[in-house]
Amino acid sequence: MELDKYFEKSDLVPAVVIDGTDGAVLMVAYMNRESLEKTLDTGYTWYYSRSRQRLWQKGEESGHVQRVLSIVPDCDFDTLLVTVEQTGPACHTGNRSCFFAEPIYKAE
Repeated sequence: MELDKYFEKSDLVPAVVIDGTDGAVLMVAYMNRESLEKTLDTGYTWYYSRSRQRLWQKGEESGHVQRVLSIVPDCDFDTLLVTVEQTGPACHTGNRSCFFAEPIYKAE
């Protein structure tokens, strides 16, 4: 598979990760070329940590891995929608999703 088109604008591509059972947004992470290749090769998610400056496999410490069901690029090939089978919580806080905070805005 030709991956160049995903990295023409940046070395990092946002990956929006959703649960394959109900479509809930679990997290947003970043992939570089190497992490995308490892994800495609293994069938489990790998990301690039901007804070640690290294690759990491989701669940390498917690055991809460993500088995990839599909990866779909957006229309510009600069964001990936990753549908997964999540083992345990996706968030390092122990929450199912990283999006559990109170809304900063909510229409009335």
